[in-house]
Amino acid sequence: MKELLVVVDIQNDFVTGSLGTKEAQEIVQNARKKIESYEQDNKEIVFTRDTHEENYLMTQEGRNLPVKHCIRGTEGWEIIPELQEYTKGRRIFDKPSFGSIDLASYIRDGGYDRVEFIGLCTDICVVSNALLVKAYVPEITVSADASCCAGVTPQSHDSALCTMKMCQIEINYK
Repeated sequence: MKELLVVVDIQNDFVTGSLGTKEAQEIVQNARKKIESYEQDNKEIVFTRDTHEENYLMTQEGRNLPVKHCIRGTEGWEIIPELQEYTKGRRIFDKPSFGSIDLASYIRDGGYDRVEFIGLCTDICVVSNALLVKAYVPEITVSADASCCAGVTPQSHDSALCTMKMCQIEINYK
């Protein structure tokens, strides 16, 4: 069985930076353990990075969320230090919007049987990418580990998990 772990946007700005939350900080160790378990089993791991340019505030997203974050090349854009070592030699998808068509195509073309999502924010980028993958590859098993995800708020995190579950994405509560 060919499995893939997708680590979504666990970046400085979402953990301790301009959009950081205590909930995001609380999932870091769980995410690290999950990555290590995939690594020990020699399963593939990829990362995504929310990636904006200096003109972010002029974009539709920037007008709706006027907080500069994840600007390419800044410290806030980087994967958090606790996970940096796991990115070495691994694919990182820089995504200018919530969902990554490149990631969904990569998964569709990769012959995976199963893909698991962890990361931030459950209610924005995790749910967007999980649903994109489900649309691109309807027969693949898609899951999300709730203990390795955090949303903008605990309520929106729970709502996103419910949405994914309704769309036949398995939710694990490990």
